[in-house]
Amino acid sequence: MSAHGTADLLLSTFTPMPRPTPSRRLPAVRQLLEVMASLRSPQGCPWDREQNHMTLRTHAVEEVYELMDAIEAGDDHEVAEELGDLLLQIVFHCQLAHERGAFDFEQVAQRITDKLLRRHPHVFGDVRVKNVDEVWANWEQIKHAEKAGTKHARPSAFDGIPRHLPALARAEKLVKKARKAKLLLPPTNSKARTKAELGKLLFDLAAHSQAQGWSAEELLRAEIKRRESALRKAEAKQTISR
Repeated sequence: MSAHGTADLLLSTFTPMPRPTPSRRLPAVRQLLEVMASLRSPQGCPWDREQNHMTLRTHAVEEVYELMDAIEAGDDHEVAEELGDLLLQIVFHCQLAHERGAFDFEQVAQRITDKLLRRHPHVFGDVRVKNVDEVWANWEQIKHAEKAGTKHARPSAFDGIPRHLPALARAEKLVKKARKAKLLLPPTNSKARTKAELGKLLFDLAAHSQAQGWSAEELLRAEIKRRESALRKAEAKQTISR
């Protein structure tokens, strides 16, 4: 039999695998989970099948920035769409984890539900609070107790600041935590400035850095690293002296 005839015979006997189609009668979240599982299946999408946690890690950040743009534009249609895109990233990571037996979407949803119940005793328990400051104090105390004695414990006030935050946002977080820990006093030798003046100063500093061929982001990251190291040493001394 010729090669052409063999090919015709194979095609005539080949039965393609049916493509899984989620039921429209299911709740929307369940449909989404089934669609994601189908995209990752052997009959799914080649691109989706190639992805892993590392290849996807920056996509969620991009989606958050797009969501911020939609919120600031006051566009409800775009906000809903960007929330869906962000939800897709969560579902994607949950599917990847489910495939390796780590966790699934249901467990993720249950964990955040349990956390909200634990950390809002003034709503779901008998704790009484006077203001938002007390709410935050309770939240931090409960969080510290949850993580104490585990590998996720945060003995330092500076633990938990995301390393990949943009430098300016990370600097603000560091300063806020340092002040709450009474390790950083407000500057006393700086002239009072308006918001507009401070904004202009920040822009001018970035422009000056660029003109010198430097990265303002990297310069600030280096300074944050130096300051954080000094603050952690000061924190350790403060703890010993108590």
